[in-house]
Amino acid sequence: MAYPILNPLCKDPALASSCALAVMAKAPRPGKVKTRLSPPLTLEQSAALNIAFLKDTTRNIADVAATSTAVGLVCYTPIGDESLFEGILPESFALIPQRGDTFGERLHAASDDILACGFGAVCLIDSDSPTVPASVFHQAIDLLDRPGDRIVLGGSNDGGYYLIGLKKPHREPFTGIHWSTSTVYAETVSASRDAKIELAELPVWYDVDDGDTLHMLCNELFGGMPLPFASVPGYRAPHSREFLHRLFGVSK
Repeated sequence: MAYPILNPLCKDPALASSCALAVMAKAPRPGKVKTRLSPPLTLEQSAALNIAFLKDTTRNIADVAATSTAVGLVCYTPIGDESLFEGILPESFALIPQRGDTFGERLHAASDDILACGFGAVCLIDSDSPTVPASVFHQAIDLLDRPGDRIVLGGSNDGGYYLIGLKKPHREPFTGIHWSTSTVYAETVSASRDAKIELAELPVWYDVDDGDTLHMLCNELFGGMPLPFASVPGYRAPHSREFLHRLFGVSK
């Protein structure tokens, strides 16, 4: 199916009470996504795992949206590859293109563009964390629904973050950050506080972007091993579970 594509120049006042849960995603082409997982996976397997992650994350978000004020989106790149998301996302989802050159520019532009569409708040969510608990998304929505301006931040155990939520356009959280390093979360916290923007922190989770974190995901999904930094159980991630079961032959 073809998903609607939002235009930031066309503001919809009906969205003012809604929070956009927007997954930042590349079109799932082999060699363009999850390349740090090759090895141990091939580029084709890495792309297939990325699709499983997208299916799980967006299905989780769609379920959250069904019982809240949230709306599910995918903020995608590159423009022209919209058809590669067909059959992956829930029918309720819409697309909005990314713009900008650096990662910080893309995050900043995504938050600005989604808010310009009329949403009352936005959460930008990574596509590498398929087991983020639904309760965390509900918590982010609730925090952003409260009076007053604030930033909501969900930190990853590697020093980055898996979610950033805003109610108003802000450049500060995306400027001067050393992206793809272990200081991203701390620098974002510092930038938000320096700008005197209230900050609310979510439970710590993790990204799956290399062999070690793939092993962590397998332990979480199949080994029943609790994450040492987690305070709540993760989402079941059935698509990732099924893919890894077929790939490695581990028991479901």
